[in-house]
Amino acid sequence: MLSIEKYSIGIGDRFAHQGQAQLHACARAAEQGVSIVPVWNKSHREHLTIGSQPSSVRMAADAAVRATGWDKSYYVDADHINLEIVDGFIEHSDFYTIDVADAIGQPVAGRDVNALVDRHPELIGTLDVPGISATLTTRRDDIARIAAKYQQAVQQAGRIYRHIAQAKGEGRFVTEISMDETDSPQTPPELLVILAAVADEQIPIQTIAPKFTGRFNKGVDYVGDVDQFATEFAQDLAVIAYAVDRYGLPANLKLSVHSGSDKFSIYAAMRRGIERFDAGLHLKTAGTTWLEELIGLAEAGGDGLALAQEIYGQALQNVDALCAPYATVIDIDRGQLPTAATVNTWSSEQFTAALRHDPQHPEFNPHLRQLLHVGYKIAARLGDRYVQMLRECESTIARNVTHNLFERHLKPIFLGD
Repeated sequence: MLSIEKYSIGIGDRFAHQGQAQLHACARAAEQGVSIVPVWNKSHREHLTIGSQPSSVRMAADAAVRATGWDKSYYVDADHINLEIVDGFIEHSDFYTIDVADAIGQPVAGRDVNALVDRHPELIGTLDVPGISATLTTRRDDIARIAAKYQQAVQQAGRIYRHIAQAKGEGRFVTEISMDETDSPQTPPELLVILAAVADEQIPIQTIAPKFTGRFNKGVDYVGDVDQFATEFAQDLAVIAYAVDRYGLPANLKLSVHSGSDKFSIYAAMRRGIERFDAGLHLKTAGTTWLEELIGLAEAGGDGLALAQEIYGQALQNVDALCAPYATVIDIDRGQLPTAATVNTWSSEQFTAALRHDPQHPEFNPHLRQLLHVGYKIAARLGDRYVQMLRECESTIARNVTHNLFERHLKPIFLGD
């Protein structure tokens, strides 16, 4: 079976130009003795926005690997897929993020709920899960309630998995189940029931993306109780280890943290968790590559800065349309957005200071950053103008992409620095 490595980083590249720069970050980690494999991911929504195809992600990843001489594993993720859109990804992807959050809470037949509870009497009563200090106590009604909430989602994941397996063959791809885009975090008993149901569906799941407390807004730091996150993260790691042993799930099953880019305040907790449990981790950082492109353009000055300023101006004009699809994962105070006229007077230093995610810098503007994060559609409309400027400013952009990924993401989480 194709088996993903212990540590992996979900990297994105809206315009398919930063693959080499991202690989250089992974290579720097390898030089320090830590193997972190890249997983290129791009969702159906992003393809529609950019006007690209799933084949372009595979082509860009393969080209970057050839150009850099990367000799380790790498993957291409069909990100947030369902039955309606998965077929377009099957030829080109070997990692599938099966998104079933919309099916959570959907009605499921009572006989299916009772059957799951009957299959798993071990879930009822007192459970001692190594790594969780408090004993878990459940009744049959508790397990039935959890099953009723999540079983439809797991069944849907099974249907999608089998559809992919029929097309690609068993064992030829990595399966992730995503349940993070829902209202409340899964408790330890809920995650345990979910994983038991996944085992019943015979899905060889290798990563799972649960919901955590707090907000994971696009491109900015975590908003919430860091201690509570640390507790939930550790509990999830404990439940996964317990379920792997109990239900015969793949031994490399690991947590996946979505919208994990730039969540600096929780990286230490994540590091402590994976060290404590000797656990793997998959972290998705996709969107910040596009922001590093903008930073690189602005840093280059001249026409690069002018184009970055133009993109901001158009994003401001189209703020409602750009923000609507991301309303649940951004918090923008429009009163804190500078006018286009003001931004047009900025130097390279002023633009990059406002955009670069340095919360300690007095000029950093998280509202501007979030707007530009969802504003990649503006660059897509510019077509060849934008792509040509990427080529002209390649060295400046690449330096920022590599530095951001390695120094601010890989090092604090996986290297412990």
